[in-house]
Amino acid sequence: MGTRFKPVDRDQPLLLPYDLKEWLPANHIVHFTIEAAAMVPVSRFVVNERGSGDEQYHPHMLLALLLYCYSHGTFSSRRIEKATWSDVAVRYICANQHPDHDTICSFRVRNKAAVSEAFLRILMLAKEMKVLKLGTVSVDGSRIKANASIHKSIRYDRARELEQELKLEIDRLLTRAESEDKVKDERGDEVNAELERLTELKAKMRVAQEEIEKRARDRAELERREYEKKVRDRNDRNGRSKGTSIREPKEGPVDTEQANLTDAESRIMRRNNRSEYFQGYNAQAVVDAEGTMLVVAGRVTNNSSDADELAVDTAAIPAVLGKPRTVLADRGYASEKPVRAVQGQEITVLVPVTKETDHAARRHDFRPRKDPRPPSGDKPYQLQWVRLMAEVMGTDEAKKFYRLRKQSVEPVFGIVKQILGFRQFLLRGLEKVDLEWELVLCAYNLKRLAVLRG
Repeated sequence: MGTRFKPVDRDQPLLLPYDLKEWLPANHIVHFTIEAAAMVPVSRFVVNERGSGDEQYHPHMLLALLLYCYSHGTFSSRRIEKATWSDVAVRYICANQHPDHDTICSFRVRNKAAVSEAFLRILMLAKEMKVLKLGTVSVDGSRIKANASIHKSIRYDRARELEQELKLEIDRLLTRAESEDKVKDERGDEVNAELERLTELKAKMRVAQEEIEKRARDRAELERREYEKKVRDRNDRNGRSKGTSIREPKEGPVDTEQANLTDAESRIMRRNNRSEYFQGYNAQAVVDAEGTMLVVAGRVTNNSSDADELAVDTAAIPAVLGKPRTVLADRGYASEKPVRAVQGQEITVLVPVTKETDHAARRHDFRPRKDPRPPSGDKPYQLQWVRLMAEVMGTDEAKKFYRLRKQSVEPVFGIVKQILGFRQFLLRGLEKVDLEWELVLCAYNLKRLAVLRG
């Protein structure tokens, strides 16, 4: 008896059009995405209120489109546009409409307030569902590549030299162009093109210098405040000072400071001491450590170090969610001023202040053993808050709480980078990058809450 197959006739027209709902199961995340986008009031969106021109795409549809695509690893506006034709779920969200990539990108950039509102509404929904109970949170940061190359960075001293060289070249080119009266038209076009290129490059050198100078002024202002505070403290002690003398802040930029010509607000950083340097940003996340793994706050900074970010990250938690009881962070956040600021809000901070020895970290390490370092409490010159924190972290209760950090915040970054595939920002500038990171975290929370709700 011969093998039988079902016929495949792709040229057979349909008698009646399909209902796209029949192509998607009832528990598909696309339905939850549409509901979450609809929770944001229309007043939070930037729309054309004059009503001129063509009809606008509905903001709820565009927001649901972004949230769904980001939760499934599609971040480029051009790829999102293609998905409106090829992806059934995306086609269902758009109701068979096809916004172009320019519309999608413009909507994304202009509607930071709506994305923030969606982020908050999803967390409030989790709280209403009794899923999110803000008690213990974990804080961590990850360095993510910027949409700029490290090879487009230039030092302050080199930018000044190039500006002078370009100025001389432009002057010579103008002089030669004026003296050559019998130059052909095509030759004149070449001179104009070269002049335009050199002028544009000279302007970039000027912008790079201004960025570094602005950065130096801001730094000098902060250092000036610290200097004046130390001087006042010394005067209060009748001129008696302990330790080294107080150094005045340095004015002006350092020659080795660099600025990127593509994204001036990005910085050169690396993920750890064993990785390479790259142009990027420091993405922060505050995660619920009591089982849900929902991100309750997120922000982006261009500081490569996490030392000054603990208090700012904790303050970024929406007030309507409440205040956490305990904050967990790794050793990179061990800085006295931010830690005391968080503790001043009656929040317990658990952060290691000593570095584990190789033998303690890895029992069966392939590398040669090093002599174990003495505990921090044995150092008489160590700060008081460091000794107190070391004593707290040595207790069994603190060790039990601190284990939650690796189980909560680190998997979030792993999911964002490995599962969603978000490893590089597409937008440029600190404000736009912060928007993009919040959109990624909002999509992650949406996907996570859909699992918890199910």
